[in-house]
Amino acid sequence: NLDMTVQIRYNQSMFENMVRIGRLYDHYGTLLTERQQKCLELHFLQDWSLGEIAADLGVSRQAVNDILRRSEETLEEYEKKLKLLQQEAVRAERLSRAKNLLQESVQEPASANILKALQEIDALLELEVGT
Repeated sequence: NLDMTVQIRYNQSMFENMVRIGRLYDHYGTLLTERQQKCLELHFLQDWSLGEIAADLGVSRQAVNDILRRSEETLEEYEKKLKLLQQEAVRAERLSRAKNLLQESVQEPASANILKALQEIDALLELEVGT
């Protein structure tokens, strides 16, 4: 049972890392080299194995592993300097708080302006989190 718990946590951590890399790639991917972009896309978006990528690029599996590791480190460095993901999260949190405050203040019958504001916030939140 402990082994299953450890495996579940490991899988969750791996999934969270893949999501984070994907989000970093969305923001900073164009700043990577073409080879780094291709490796990340094949591995994370198309679910290719290291061996498949290595065969496609004509390099070793270790070389692909190194490219992926360096690419992830580079994306993290861009985020550390530019903080686009962090700023996005702050905006989404603030919009959520504002939306909740507006929803709490809505009385029957609801003010048309409050409903319009809620619709605008919903639209912004959809843009921010991509839902």
